[in-house]
Amino acid sequence: MKLWALSDLHVGHRRNRELLENLSPRPDDWLIVGGDVGETGDHMQWTFDLLQPRFARLLWVPGNHELWTTEERGVRLGGADKLAAMCELCRGRGVVSVDDPWPVWPGDGGPHTLALLALLYDYTFAPRGMDRAAAIAWAADDGVLAADEARLDPHPFADIVAWSAERVRTAAARLELARAHPTVLVNHWPLRDDLIFIPRVPRYRPWCGTRATDDWHRRYGARVVVSGHLHTRRTDWIDGVRFEEVSLGYPREQRPGMLADAYLRQILPEPTACTTEQR
Repeated sequence: MKLWALSDLHVGHRRNRELLENLSPRPDDWLIVGGDVGETGDHMQWTFDLLQPRFARLLWVPGNHELWTTEERGVRLGGADKLAAMCELCRGRGVVSVDDPWPVWPGDGGPHTLALLALLYDYTFAPRGMDRAAAIAWAADDGVLAADEARLDPHPFADIVAWSAERVRTAAARLELARAHPTVLVNHWPLRDDLIFIPRVPRYRPWCGTRATDDWHRRYGARVVVSGHLHTRRTDWIDGVRFEEVSLGYPREQRPGMLADAYLRQILPEPTACTTEQR
């Protein structure tokens, strides 16, 4: 029994759907789906239709794309309402999501609490001292502006900074009560700014996380931290903790000839070969 992870499936792209359709069944294993499945409930349903027969259990955390404002069954949804709707969709499918009780991994490697998080970002991965406006201007100087600025509505919060702060606060409170076992922390956005490796768009950093979680791997007993968002697959070790970036990414970013199975990253038990990638 193994725990796998894959994020940034972006199933709105035909090539990604075709790739995922060739994923081998692993009926005894669990799969973490680490956000950016797509933008709509239909994208989520298609993905779960594909993956649920192939894995014993699915776990999902949202990325920014799932939170974009869309029309869902004739209702315009964005922000916290969109997140709630996506969590309810998961619940109806038997997929564990961020606002459900966190499961304890029962398989090889011993019990671990699988802490599913949705912490968003607050622009603090920009150079220190910049507020939101300065961070956006700094990125724009290099021609970078995240689509989130137009498509991610933080309602009912004043802005995404306030929404992120609330998600961080509530997640920290839950983690304080989840100390019975080591943890696997799962969040679409990286938990530390020194994990940001995006050479194609280095000034995309402001939309990549929050410095508030810099020490969470130590504070909350993590054995593994799983993230996506960057579309740069890699393994890093910090303070003896393994950090896995598990993106599939867009078709243009994928390695020619690489099969779907090769994109799965084993989380538990710890694989025998864990080396840092792309450094």
